[in-house]
Amino acid sequence: MDTILGPLYIAVSWIIVQFHSFYSLIFDRNSGAAWGLSIVSLVVLIRICLIPLFVKQIKSTRNMQALQPKMKAIQERYKSDKQRQSEEMMKLYKETGTNPLSSCLPILAQSPFFISLYQVLSHIAQNKTVGVIDQPLLESAQKAHIFGAPLAAKFMDSAEKIQSLGASVVDVRVVTIIMIVLMSASQFYTQRQLMTKNVDLTVKTPFMQQQKMLMYVFPIMFAVFGINFPVGVLVYWLTTNVWTMGQQMFVIRRNPTPGSKAFEERQERLRAAGKLVEDPAAVEAKQAAEEARHNRQQPKRQSKSQRQTGGAAPAGGVQNRTRAGSASGAGQGAAKKQSLEKKDTQDGKEKGGASGSRTAKSGQRKGQQRPKHPSKK
Repeated sequence: MDTILGPLYIAVSWIIVQFHSFYSLIFDRNSGAAWGLSIVSLVVLIRICLIPLFVKQIKSTRNMQALQPKMKAIQERYKSDKQRQSEEMMKLYKETGTNPLSSCLPILAQSPFFISLYQVLSHIAQNKTVGVIDQPLLESAQKAHIFGAPLAAKFMDSAEKIQSLGASVVDVRVVTIIMIVLMSASQFYTQRQLMTKNVDLTVKTPFMQQQKMLMYVFPIMFAVFGINFPVGVLVYWLTTNVWTMGQQMFVIRRNPTPGSKAFEERQERLRAAGKLVEDPAAVEAKQAAEEARHNRQQPKRQSKSQRQTGGAAPAGGVQNRTRAGSASGAGQGAAKKQSLEKKDTQDGKEKGGASGSRTAKSGQRKGQQRPKHPSKK
């Protein structure tokens, strides 16, 4: 690792030493302010150089969001043929000029500098010269403390190692925990700002779910790995997170994604300032919709009795309906009574006929008596 990244060690250490020489004119050369501001200035310099890559990242992220519906259609169409699916995806990327790796360019470009700074601070903690940092600068860097924590100290360092750097375990752990919390919170806010303000909410794609998952994964990763970072590296990473957050806020405000919440807010600001020229037909349609919404009449509230009777009605109408109902009820009662009387008459006839036939049968049996036996005469 040292052989491969040796030139970067020299470059990073040289940049830090140059900034340290400048800040030594203002602060004590052995102070944490001089060395800490040197690391912050290193971050600012690197991020300024990465602005073109950041612009490419924004464009690539927007293109990926716009291509999500087409990508989903390709996946559904060629779900059983992975090779054809990959070919169609590459064809789509080529036609639209989109590179999926462009969204990772700033992180990939920062990684060598991050690793180099980590190794430089590790060499300082081990009392080893590195790059252009000679023995006098090494002793000065070891004396530098940020809020009582040495630049080269870690959260997991032993008490003996921390004491050898001239600090206490409590100071080191309190400072590192605060920095880790701030680092994770800034990363979470940056990702949340991207999800809530700069995403087209009219299109639901898997890309949104992926970004939502990263919103929680990245802060956890920073919290886990942060306990193994030296204080100087935590200063570097906290600074780059704050820079990313501010840079993203600027871009979202000035050049938001169409269809997002930030885009609507920007349109309202331009409309209020009179800088937005809208289509007259669209303006008329919007005004007509607003007038229709204001002129729409709401139904009147009804009491419980009115809802049960089917709504309010005039008193005369109610009385007429009542009289008509009573008259129709009386007519129905009379018709029902006549039908019952008719039914009783028919039942009586049927019963009478049946009793008469039984009487006739009994009389016939009574009139036809068998002759007595001769012995009984």
